[in-house]
Amino acid sequence: MPTIIPQLTIGAVDLGAAFLFMYGLKRMSSPVTAPSGIMVAGVGMAVAVLASFLYAFDVGAAARPHLMVNLGLAVLALALGGGVAWWSGRKVAMTAMPQMVAIYNGMGGGAAAAIAAVELFGDKPDGVTQLTVTLIGALIGAVSLSGSLVAWAKLDGVIKGPLRVRGQQVFNALVMAATLAVGGYIVAATHGVVASPLATPDLIWLFLGCALAFGVLMTLPIGGADMPVVISIYNAFTGLAVGLEGFVLQNPALMIAGMVVGAAGTLLTLLMAKAMNRSVGNILFTNFGVAPRHVQGDIKGSLKPVEASDAGIFMRYAASVIIVPGYGLAVAQGQQKLYEFVKLLQAAGVSVKFAVHPVAGRMPGQMDVLLAEAGVPYDMIFQLEDINDEFATTDVALVIGANDVVNPAARTDKSSPIFGMPILNADKAKKVYVVKRGEGKGYAGIVNALFYGDNCDMVYGDAAAVLTKMIEAVRALGSKAAA
Repeated sequence: MPTIIPQLTIGAVDLGAAFLFMYGLKRMSSPVTAPSGIMVAGVGMAVAVLASFLYAFDVGAAARPHLMVNLGLAVLALALGGGVAWWSGRKVAMTAMPQMVAIYNGMGGGAAAAIAAVELFGDKPDGVTQLTVTLIGALIGAVSLSGSLVAWAKLDGVIKGPLRVRGQQVFNALVMAATLAVGGYIVAATHGVVASPLATPDLIWLFLGCALAFGVLMTLPIGGADMPVVISIYNAFTGLAVGLEGFVLQNPALMIAGMVVGAAGTLLTLLMAKAMNRSVGNILFTNFGVAPRHVQGDIKGSLKPVEASDAGIFMRYAASVIIVPGYGLAVAQGQQKLYEFVKLLQAAGVSVKFAVHPVAGRMPGQMDVLLAEAGVPYDMIFQLEDINDEFATTDVALVIGANDVVNPAARTDKSSPIFGMPILNADKAKKVYVVKRGEGKGYAGIVNALFYGDNCDMVYGDAAAVLTKMIEAVRALGSKAAA
């Protein structure tokens, strides 16, 4: 029989950990308090993990001979996992952060699926409800694991572009239907409704295999431009899977944390899809096996390259500048140089603001993190809806490594794949400078009409190198003035 004191202690500690999770998440809602929020949530996770060792006081007699071995394995797993996470977290470059998020998110889904598998193979779920919930948690967790691994491969360049074949949508639907059918059959066979020719463990393996296959098949056709939304979706999946397994284990910390993460991930997914003027279903389930067709409209004008020093000097004498950062800035690791340049402009009396698109970069919030890493004050960073009207009155818009999020075709070209997507109105500024490594296209694979505008000049080169030249040019102006 379970002892009362350890159970009460574990319940109280789990509730405390859940409170820390929620309080930490609340503090993450603001860039100013986000670092402390992460620390608070981390403490909550540490408390929940340590509380799990209290179950050692409630082990039955049959399991006691294995207690020390299992405790040793648990400590070893924590040491290895914590060590790898600590090392990789310190070493990872900002450009590789989306891949790391995808991997860690997949590990969370895999952990939930593993817990479900242990419960299923041990015949522990009691009753139809618990068995059904366990199977649903295993399904969602397995899909999150395999789908996140594919997302990592796409972000890391292991898989080049979306992989589509004709009829893929129908095939994916059949795989999902088969997964659900096997799950339903397990419930029916376990409770004697039907006689199964296969042993229950074989059915469980088949169920998990189908779920993992569906996660791969669902993610392969999705293009790189949609990866931020995909990462957010799988984050929601992982939270939901953890919450469901918490219900099965009757663990309040897992239930609360999982549902909070699931709800937050779902809301973020919907917000990002709205920012792209697309539904989540459109991202996940359309154009499977169909190559995107787009007839590029006539673009008037020509590309006008200028020197970085000339662009820097022009901004030095402007009254206001709005900077639009993109993934190219992260690739060049130019955020420190950018803020150094910004401080020179501010010292000269120039008003400088940053405009961040919700889906800029490879994962949600990447540009905000990038700028924060360079020390840019939070009150200089504005989201699309808060700053878009200011472009029309600003002297210069400086676009660094961004493309589709400033493409005016989203407003005018109905045949464009980004038509209707809210964009930053950089083209409405009096003068636009675009820092870009070359004349390549963005994720959407279309030419950007902004680059050909009468008010737009191109500054070609690596962002960090270009910004260095701009800094040197502006500093030289100060030296000449002093002389």
